[in-house]
Amino acid sequence: MTKKIAVVAANGRVAGKVIEEAVSRGFDVTGFGRKANNTKAQHYVQKDLFDLTKEDLQGFDAVVDAAGAWTLDTMYVIPKAAIYLADLLKGTETRMVVVGGAGSLYINKEHTSTVELQPTFPDSYKPVSAAHGLALAELLSYADYAIAMVDEIEKGNHIQQRISVVRA
Repeated sequence: MTKKIAVVAANGRVAGKVIEEAVSRGFDVTGFGRKANNTKAQHYVQKDLFDLTKEDLQGFDAVVDAAGAWTLDTMYVIPKAAIYLADLLKGTETRMVVVGGAGSLYINKEHTSTVELQPTFPDSYKPVSAAHGLALAELLSYADYAIAMVDEIEKGNHIQQRISVVRA
């Protein structure tokens, strides 16, 4: 069965490459964007991200959140888009995949230091990295914790062991 994916903010650079790769692998791709189609997606819906509805995203195996911003005035869009799309997909089997930067990646096993904290990380990328970090923080919620807790109760993989729930 062909995988059906939606790419939101489809006209961006990363989104375009994701669409191109998915189409080349035989995926059925629908792009969503607020401007005219500039993608290789088989289907395209011209609609602002924040006007999307649950119905718009029904029937997809995965939804790619490729929303981006590069100015301080628009940086808020990154976490807002992640939260908005996660809310639309809540309670469905559709997987959400978020395009993000490397700044929030941990570089030590203790998960105390990230790429963006390094002295060589460019200052010009720090605002966008922080915005992606906010989006990531919003996506690990109490609901995710509850799922992990019930998974542990159900499977019992860590009897008499101390465990934590972390973002992978």
